[in-house]
Formats: sequence, structure tokens, C-alpha cells
Amino acid sequence: MLMKVVILAAGKGTRMRSSLPKVLQPLAGKTLLQHVVDTAKELNAEQILTVVGHQSHLVEEAMADQGVDFVAQTEQLGTGHAVQQAIPEIADNDTVLVLYGDVPLTAKNTLEDLLSSVSDEHPLALLTINLDNPTGYGRIVRDQHLAVQAIVEQKDANPEQLQITEVNTGILAAKGAQLKSWLSQLESNNAQGEFYLTDIIAMSVADGFAVQTTQPESEIEVLGVNDKCQLQALERQYQLQLADELMVQGATIIDASRLDIRGTVEVASDVQIDVNVVLENTVKLGENVSIGANCVLKNVEVAANSVIHPFSHLEDCVVGKNVNIGPYARLRPGTELADEVRIGNFVETKKAKIGKGSKVNHLSYVGDTLMGEGCNIGAGSITCNYDGVNKHQTVIGNKVFVGSDSQLVAPVEIGDGATIGAGSTITKDSPAGELTLSRSKQVTLKGWQKPVKK
Repeated sequence: MLMKVVILAAGKGTRMRSSLPKVLQPLAGKTLLQHVVDTAKELNAEQILTVVGHQSHLVEEAMADQGVDFVAQTEQLGTGHAVQQAIPEIADNDTVLVLYGDVPLTAKNTLEDLLSSVSDEHPLALLTINLDNPTGYGRIVRDQHLAVQAIVEQKDANPEQLQITEVNTGILAAKGAQLKSWLSQLESNNAQGEFYLTDIIAMSVADGFAVQTTQPESEIEVLGVNDKCQLQALERQYQLQLADELMVQGATIIDASRLDIRGTVEVASDVQIDVNVVLENTVKLGENVSIGANCVLKNVEVAANSVIHPFSHLEDCVVGKNVNIGPYARLRPGTELADEVRIGNFVETKKAKIGKGSKVNHLSYVGDTLMGEGCNIGAGSITCNYDGVNKHQTVIGNKVFVGSDSQLVAPVEIGDGATIGAGSTITKDSPAGELTLSRSKQVTLKGWQKPVKK
């Protein structure tokens, strides 16, 4: 048996009021469609067929590297019509899972339960849910034996059917042979004049096949997104869910409503995360790591007992144990900090490897630099790594002291134990263990008069 996934992603999403197709709207750092595709991949689908329509070129460009096949729906004539476009790719012995590009958070285990309900004897299974307020959803109509008979859309439902609280999520799984047969029989004689995928339920019953149903653990799994208000509401619900998962792993989160996770986060025990922190892509936090308020970490690994003070931004970097960073520090891509390093306020690093116990405490820039252990870089010092065309490296040995307001003009090497006098511009290699400085002669102009405002 092969399992194929059909994702419906052709809608315009007019209520989004956006130049982007609805399925490309962002949720927790990924597009809605990317969430669905990622789940399909976790199910080991043989083929993922995405039905595109409105601004299809944008959708195809966004998903070009995802191993997804695209099927065009040139006219939006309903969900049944959308799935019909995928028929040439479906074999009789396939099991087909139908998902929606604007329903991003359906769990893998929920879909596995649904797929397990499909067999030759039961070729159709639905994912349903009971809602306190079912308005807008198609109702699941059952007979006196609780067997599913049909799905009636809101606009076609009578008053009695509108009282039903079990609703259709739209997500279903079916055997290929029966699905193709039922799709070929669809008609558009309904209030919307569309080909409803839900009409296949009644066809299954008429063919003598009992329709299987399963339900998700949480309503969030089946929530769709139609406008920016719903998108924001789903974002907040999802973020709270992600925060809960971190707290179960041992993290202390000061305010879960003020944490944003936009990727994959791993935490060890006793991690503490303050308010308004954003964690992007892949973030790993070791034991007792503390993240201060208003920090942004993107593709960062932080080892045990390190502290990142408020308003610091870290991207594509590795931080060792017992490191102290910030506040107001910026670690750019390629930064690697060994254990016990100190990066202070208003310090920027880029492509810098800084050895154990070294300190860059105030108002400095260290870029394209290899720094040894036990160094102290004074306030206002910079490595001048760019000549206007190319980048060059500065090499700083162990136990080097660089005085405040110094410029190290790369390529240049500072030997072990060297001292650079404050205010120096270093353009040549500085020998180990020696004091090197460059200063103009200090003069005082006697009798000099301050200018007077005219």
C-alpha cells in the first residue's frame, strides 16, 4: 500500500487582505503550507501533491525545494473539484490523505489514527470534532445507530441539522479506487454551485461502506485560517502550546504569553527565559542557562550556566559554559565563544573565535578574529577587518591586553602576552610580551581662544 497526500492550497484568501496567497502567511516562523508539508513528510508519504491556483507561481517558488509535486486548479469550483485535479496521480491501490494548506497544526499521531481506520472493508475515514459553537462547519449526520450518513454544509442544513455539534474538519483518508469513483460522480447542485468533497460520504454509504471517524486530541489541530485575526489567534494558541512543551522539559518561563518560538528549541533543566524573548530556527539551551528580557536568538547553541542579559541579539553562533553576554550585545554569524568568556554591553562580534576567559567588555567590535585565552579588550577597541573590497583576519594570542580606543588593522597578529597601549592604531604585527603603541605627540596651545557664537 502506498500513501499519497493531497494538500488543497489553491484558494485566494481574500479576507487576508494581503498580496501573499493565504497558504504562505506565516505562523511561528513558517508558512501555513510549510507546516502541513512537514507533517506529511513525517508520515512518510510516497508523494505529496499540492493543488495550487491563485498566484500559483508564488506557492511553487516558496516550496520549490520541498520535494512537492504541484497540480493546477485553474478554476476554483470547490473542494471536490480541487481533489479531482490530482486523480491522474492516484492509483487504485493508493491510500489518499486529503489535507488543507490553511489548517496547519494537525498532529502526526492524529493523522496516523485516521489512516489506520482505512481498509478495503472501510475505504473512507473522516476526521471530525465536536464543537460548542459549530457555526460555519458542515454537520456530521448520523442515523439511529450512530452510523455516518452524510455531511451537510451550513448553508444547506435544515434547523434540526444545525443543532448538530459534531462537524467535519475537511480532513479525510480514502482508498484510491473508491475515491476516484466517487469524485467522478460529484455534482454542483447546492447553494454554492460547487463540487463538494463532502458529498462522497453519502456515496460511500450508498455503496454499502460504513464511514469510519476519528477525532483529534485538541481543537487547535483542526483550526483553519481565513483572515489576519484568525491567524493571530492561532499564533498565540500555538505559542502557548510550544511554551508548555518547554516547561514540561524543565524550563522556567516568566510569562508564556510573551515568548515567541519560530523553530525548534531544546532546553535542559532549570533554563530560565524572561519576557519578550524570540527563539528562531534551531536553538539549544544547556542547564541553568538564563535568557534576559527582549533577547533574540537565531540558530544558537548555549552551554550550561551561561547568562544572556537583556536586549542581546545572537545569530548563528556557539556559546560555551559560564559565559556572560550583554546587555545590548550583538553576536553575528560565525561567533564562537569558549567557556568563561565575557561579552559586555554594546559589543558586536562577527566570525570571531574567542578563547577561554577572554573579555570584551564595552563598546567594541571584534570581526574576523581568532582570539586566544585570557585576553582583555579595552572599551572602544575595534578590529578593522574590511579594506573596502576584502575581509582580513586579526590573530590575537593568549593573555593579550588591548588598551581602550585601539584599532587593530587587519591582517595583523598580536603575540602572546602583548600589551597594546590605549589609543593605538596597530598596522604591523606586535611581538609577544612587549608593549606596542602608536600615538602622536601631545601639545598644548597656550593662549588659544574658544570660538564665540556670532
